[in-house]
Amino acid sequence: MADGGAHADEPAEQASMRELRARVAALESQRTRPPRHRVKSSLAAVLIVLGCLLAPLSVVAAWAADQLDDTDRYVATVAPLASNPDVQNAVANRATDALMSRIDLPALLADVAPQDRPRLQKALGGRLGDAIEGAVRSFVHDQAQRIVASDAFKTVWTDANRDIHRSLDKALTGSGGGAVQLKNDAVTLDLAPVLGRLKQRLVDAGIGAAGHIPEVHTDLTLVRSDQIGKIKTYVRLLQLAGNWLPVLAVVLVAAGVLLSVRRRRALVAGCLGVAVTTGLLGIGLRIFRVLYLDRLPADVSPGAAGAVYDALTHFLQTTVRMVVALAVIIALAAWLSGPGRYAGLVRRLWTSGIGAVRATADRAGLRTGPVGPFVRRYRTWITWILVVAALLVYLLWSYPTGWVVVGIALCLLFLLAVVEFLAAEPSAVEEGVRAPA
Repeated sequence: MADGGAHADEPAEQASMRELRARVAALESQRTRPPRHRVKSSLAAVLIVLGCLLAPLSVVAAWAADQLDDTDRYVATVAPLASNPDVQNAVANRATDALMSRIDLPALLADVAPQDRPRLQKALGGRLGDAIEGAVRSFVHDQAQRIVASDAFKTVWTDANRDIHRSLDKALTGSGGGAVQLKNDAVTLDLAPVLGRLKQRLVDAGIGAAGHIPEVHTDLTLVRSDQIGKIKTYVRLLQLAGNWLPVLAVVLVAAGVLLSVRRRRALVAGCLGVAVTTGLLGIGLRIFRVLYLDRLPADVSPGAAGAVYDALTHFLQTTVRMVVALAVIIALAAWLSGPGRYAGLVRRLWTSGIGAVRATADRAGLRTGPVGPFVRRYRTWITWILVVAALLVYLLWSYPTGWVVVGIALCLLFLLAVVEFLAAEPSAVEEGVRAPA
């Protein structure tokens, strides 16, 4: 009987073995067969890489369009330079040199009484002449410092920069003219208005000879680089690209994510790629600043040049930090919503922590009333509404910074925690209170 049962089970075992071999063969054939989505995945990878490479260029394009097309934004950027000590000192030094080169010291003695002139000229000598020239220079420089430190200079600086914004646009995009000009690989600012005020200040102080000095024009170098001829071409191209280049970068990354087989992983990779490439732009700006200041000519103030560089690139640096923060937050959100082991652990810690707070609140007698069931029922809708609201706040913010992005993310996280708290299932304590009713 035992042998008969064994023989009866043999066909079933053979059928199972044949089925198992068939499955193994099918799996082997799938391994050797080219993947169906190889071309699609390759195209997705190319699109994401292109989007990541365009991300830093998009930041520069947005900066070029913002600074060269928006006069108010440009004026707001350069206005603080009027209060910068390095810029004030550079303007005062430049104005002093220009005015002293046109002051005739013998003319300053013209008002001396004739009977006193021989004795004074005999007492001067060569060194005394140098001493008087130094004294006059010191006096002129002090007057120049007072002018550039006054509120009047801030007004002149702001108004002048508003008027010359178009000239700066021309200078950086290929043509000169106006108070700001591009010549000898430098963007320069004419200080004639400051020198006019300085001459009047000297006349008021009793140096009448200063009133006979003709109109003086001297330049203060704002930006100088041997490569500025090439830079202006690139700036012009990026200015024309304007805000379309950022849109193109986002579209390329989004298209690559949608074409990917593993979209969540592609989104994380794309966002991190954008963060890395944009972060490299920020590092490059810092390195270029050091190289730029090291290669300045001797007659250009490094402090003033550094202040101008920092002011003009402030918006650029701010945008870099904002893009990096936004990309990292999106990548983190995509990773936390995935099926990964550590992502699941973080979600469990989040849920258990809020559950513990809810249980403590229940024991303290706090009740959610009808709000809890409502939130529990529409939790998904409420979550998406909060996400869309946070996105709208970001899009409607005029010039979001990295801290603004982090703040919006933290506010959203807090609101999601509130939703989770309200949507948590009632504890045994709350159920026990409800039971008698």
